[in-house]
Amino acid sequence: MNGTLTVFKKELKGFFFSPIAYIVITTFLLLSGWFFFSTFFLYNQADMRTFFTQLPLIFSFIVPAVTMRLFSEELNSGSFELLATLPVSNCGIVVGKFLAALVFIALMLLPTLAYAFSISMLGDLDPGPVFGGYCGALLLAGAYTGIGLLASSITRNQIIAFILGMVLCFGLTIFNRMLFFVPENLLAVFAYLGSTAHFQNIARGIIDTRDLIYFLSLIFLTLYGTSFVLQEKK
Repeated sequence: MNGTLTVFKKELKGFFFSPIAYIVITTFLLLSGWFFFSTFFLYNQADMRTFFTQLPLIFSFIVPAVTMRLFSEELNSGSFELLATLPVSNCGIVVGKFLAALVFIALMLLPTLAYAFSISMLGDLDPGPVFGGYCGALLLAGAYTGIGLLASSITRNQIIAFILGMVLCFGLTIFNRMLFFVPENLLAVFAYLGSTAHFQNIARGIIDTRDLIYFLSLIFLTLYGTSFVLQEKK
């Protein structure tokens, strides 16, 4: 646990010393602000529905940009060999980096609470969907962070790690829209694999164990896969 906490602190501090992190934050806030204020002013709708609807698409590009350096940079520079000699297990390293990236994304989401505050000042704010939307956002961010870590552990090149993570996250985001190729008797099984429908259920304020199991299973599998890849590299 002490080793995991050390890795967590190191990586979280590292985010704020990297100019890429501030570029990612600025890009996220610009994109999310555009989707929110486009309905706020152009369509005269004071709600966060469009923001949460577009969040999986935004995350499929933003989260891999956050995670792309976490292992690729160390593998490329050779510092991973030093990290591997420390008294911390592969699992501890992976969990520490995962938590650091997830906390960073949560801090990135924090300014968007101003959207909910703005709506509450202008009219009645339904807290259920807003709370569900942010809970779903953290679960979605956790799943995509796990995918990004796995992609970063496979290659030494940060750009390749970003592209690989982005393709996988984007694929899960649009998976539900590509089901017209799937036979009808397998439709329910394949529909479960897409991330957007699970996120939207939680964003509506509907807490379903199937959605929670989906995200938690995806997080576990990707972190386990990352730990396995690191063990092979050792």
